[in-house]
Amino acid sequence: MSSFILSGKNRLHVMERLLGFLNAVHPLSEELVAHLQDIVKYRELKKGQFLLKAGHICRHIHFINEGMLRCFYRRDDLEVSSWFMKDGDVIISVESFYQQKISYEWIQSLEDCDLFYISYDELYATYKQFPEFNFVARELTQHYYILWTQLLYALRMKSAEEKYSWLLERFPDYVLRIPAKHLASWLGISEYHFSYVKNKRVQRSS
Repeated sequence: MSSFILSGKNRLHVMERLLGFLNAVHPLSEELVAHLQDIVKYRELKKGQFLLKAGHICRHIHFINEGMLRCFYRRDDLEVSSWFMKDGDVIISVESFYQQKISYEWIQSLEDCDLFYISYDELYATYKQFPEFNFVARELTQHYYILWTQLLYALRMKSAEEKYSWLLERFPDYVLRIPAKHLASWLGISEYHFSYVKNKRVQRSS
């Protein structure tokens, strides 16, 4: 995993997506933009590498410029996927980051990724220095809280076939980008049952 600070025109070009994302959430002042350009760092992650391992503290918040990552935890010998985040998403281990305590989650890249990040301390210093940035945090928290609530409803209240239909409706690219075993554990069904439902769906549409 490599990490470095971008500079000059290259920094401005590569950060366009991040700044556009944040500005769409809440307009950013020129001063805040300049501050973010000074503190944001850039990191590349190869497929299969870990952004975070259980037993460590999540000390950075990342914006995914390109790529796909998964959050999971281990139960006995099983890996249970809890989140997937892709291009344009923000990713952290929620409890570990906000409470700065040891994580029980792992975060692993499913594709080659490039990410922007700042530390916990830098984030909260920015909140204090630029109160407008708190609006960004509020809107993002609301967005992901709603997403999490919808996910819980899908997992608890739907059959396996309904879960797969929900997956295709909400996250159609997941089926192409994420291995079936990870999707199955995320949806709370066996890999065999996931494949059965998927094949049944294909047969119906053919």
